[in-house]
Amino acid sequence: MTYSNTRVKLASRPVGMPQPANLTIETAEIPALEDGQILVKNLFISLDPAMRGWMNEGKSYIPPIGIGDVFRAGAAGQIVESKHPAFAVGDYVTGGLNVQQYALRDGAAASDPANPAYLLKVDTKLAPLETYLATLGMPGMTAYFGLINSGQPKAGETVVVSGAAGAVGSVVGQIAKIKGCRVVGIAGDEEKCNYCVNELGFDACINYKTQNVRAALREACPKGIDVYFDNVGGDILDDVLTQIRLRARIVICGAISQYNNTAPIKGPSNYLALLVNRARMEGIVVFDNAPHYGIAAQEMAGWLQEGKLKTPKVHVEHGIENFLPTLLKLFSGENFGKLVLVP
Repeated sequence: MTYSNTRVKLASRPVGMPQPANLTIETAEIPALEDGQILVKNLFISLDPAMRGWMNEGKSYIPPIGIGDVFRAGAAGQIVESKHPAFAVGDYVTGGLNVQQYALRDGAAASDPANPAYLLKVDTKLAPLETYLATLGMPGMTAYFGLINSGQPKAGETVVVSGAAGAVGSVVGQIAKIKGCRVVGIAGDEEKCNYCVNELGFDACINYKTQNVRAALREACPKGIDVYFDNVGGDILDDVLTQIRLRARIVICGAISQYNNTAPIKGPSNYLALLVNRARMEGIVVFDNAPHYGIAAQEMAGWLQEGKLKTPKVHVEHGIENFLPTLLKLFSGENFGKLVLVP
């Protein structure tokens, strides 16, 4: 059987918000499989804020996407052809399958956990396939390791999380509640705030678009802030730093407010609060914890089965030609929960 594969490639590096001219969409026939190869049909492509950073040239925690390369992305799909014994037609997998309809992979590399091309087999009887791109995927792993390892929450402490209704923030807040903490979210509209409080069990949620964040934090966190999980950076990070407690932990996961800046990135002007409070600020890159993903997935799967943890809302868009406008929803504030694309 022959397959026609439509894929998105990076044509040029954007300045500010990505534009259609920065990408190309092309269609090519997939050659017949050779011995040892497998072919995956992408069913869901994960869209994440980190993708904007991967478009930039320069040193980072991961090399930038090369000009002319297929756009990097995590995805979940199904094996449609296989010439490798480790994979059978019908198997569901997740991994770095990129922004395309089909992914041709070397089966030996895909079955090696130490290889970047590794594909993880998943059981859709335990959870819907898209959940493996959300709570049981990179967002969930980021939330788990960022909060548990870097935030080190203790029962009775106050945890604040920005981007609280997003794929990472919504899981951070729930894990903090499981650990016995008071949880305050920061989000961009009343629907998101109501979701965090009424559906996810947060103690409070601040609408940064309609409330004075600094004043609202004083009211919601009368004893101060012990752990802050930062997904947005900018002014909100500054506001939080004015109210941290002694030995507070600041987890830097992302800075979505800064990703499309054409001016220099705005750093924290209140950083001396770290000195005064003997606090710690630490970055989290989820890939550093890859050897321990199985431990986190097992614990979170247990919380899901017990009803202690809910998968964030999964927002599905369709059509690989809609990749860019869908990705940009992450930066306009209109997205809510986990955003995926069906190619």
